[in-house]
Amino acid sequence: MDFLEFLLEPLRYAFMVRALTAGVVAAIVCGLLSCWLVLVGWSLMGDAVSHAVLPGVALAYIAGVPFAVGAIVFGFLAVALIGLVRDTSRIKEDAAIGIVFTTLFAFGLVLISVTPSDTDLNHIIFGNLLGVSRGELIQITGLAALVFLALVLKRRDFTLYAFDPVHAYAIGLNPRVLGATLLGLLALTSVVALQAVGVILVVAMLIIPGATAYLLTDRFGRMLVLAPGISAVCAVIGLYVSYYADTAPGATMVLAQGAVFTVVYLFAPRQGLIGSRVVAARRRARDAASGKAGEPLRATTGR
Repeated sequence: MDFLEFLLEPLRYAFMVRALTAGVVAAIVCGLLSCWLVLVGWSLMGDAVSHAVLPGVALAYIAGVPFAVGAIVFGFLAVALIGLVRDTSRIKEDAAIGIVFTTLFAFGLVLISVTPSDTDLNHIIFGNLLGVSRGELIQITGLAALVFLALVLKRRDFTLYAFDPVHAYAIGLNPRVLGATLLGLLALTSVVALQAVGVILVVAMLIIPGATAYLLTDRFGRMLVLAPGISAVCAVIGLYVSYYADTAPGATMVLAQGAVFTVVYLFAPRQGLIGSRVVAARRRARDAASGKAGEPLRATTGR
């Protein structure tokens, strides 16, 4: 099989085209949002919101409404409950997050276990990328476009909030509103990625791309390009590998992201565990060589 045939073979099937489109769209918007989540330190919050939407999805199925409706409602509910527990008790934020998301996730599992259904609701937990319908693809694309536009249009405000919320307040911005908006976009993004990788692995798509880009550059503007780019490439690679290796597509996409992060973590020129040491050793060797080369010249000049 030549390379062109390798690329075109999966695209002969409509379900693979829909899966590829949905996977890339979800990867791009997750990668973009992950830049702010990594900087603000909301990895656990991303995990909480992505798990907390499960009962909303189950209730939406029972009520006969689109999954996204229930997921969005419970995503915002989770954020509100976390803030309520944190602000009205001695419980710290990390504990409040753990209490709320585990309770809601367990509630969702109970609902799924007692709900008679012709649809395999376990796909909500593990993803069903190959089963994305035309209607679901439109829903995913629409929500992703909404989140993408909001992040791009408000990127300066969100960036200032991530780096220095005190300064943001000083120039007239409301850090509380900006934080709530980011949490709302997080809930919407969790719904976008839900169909691709399921509740369990959504947090990986929300964290790994941003963390990878963070090791590659010190400029936030470059992070906003690198993270979604890396995420989209990993989505394509993961889907192709899953097609030819007959593996779970969502999990394979996340595995590709994890592999890229590992390579960057080890070999990034400035921040890599091995790469930074190699660069430093080469710099010392170059400095030593230039110093030795300059010694005869100085000696000659001295005479």
